Amino acid sequence: MSNRIDGYAEAMLAVAQAEGDVAGISDELFAVGRAVDGNDELRNTISDARLPAERKIQIMDDLLDGKARAATKGLVSMVVGAGRGGDLGKIASALAERAATTQGKQIATVRSAVALSDDQRGRLATALAAKLGTEVDVKVIQDSSVVGGLITTVGDTVIDGSVRTRLNRLRETL
Repeated sequence: MSNRIDGYAEAMLAVAQAEGDVAGISDELFAVGRAVDGNDELRNTISDARLPAERKIQIMDDLLDGKARAATKGLVSMVVGAGRGGDLGKIASALAERAATTQGKQIATVRSAVALSDDQRGRLATALAAKLGTEVDVKVIQDSSVVGGLITTVGDTVIDGSVRTRLNRLRETL
């Protein structure tokens, strides 16, 4: 399965490069992948072998209408139409990793209870780059379980600045 995921990610990267918008397409696909992974009903629907591919593609087109670039919608349709809708999140993550690597960056996956502004993302990327000694591409995942603060993962490094973790440490200390 990993070879298929890598193959799709490689093909998507080639399309994004040809479109001249690797960062934009990669960001959109990452968001779509997170949305699919976070919604069991949607993931099961676009993975259902009993549904015609055209119906699954139409569902995704309707969801992305006006919210994503034409290239992004086309790539999602390609994956869903090929029967790989359940792997969309993994494929999008592999694409993000490849896209970052081609730009000499690492992926920083940030979990936050609220969406981050472009300014906040930029400041976070600058701070992480200074700490890690390499440029990072910040991918934000909105996660209400974080409550407050951020949980950042870069490769094998996890920086947990969440309120929940701080409260747990305080509880242990007391």
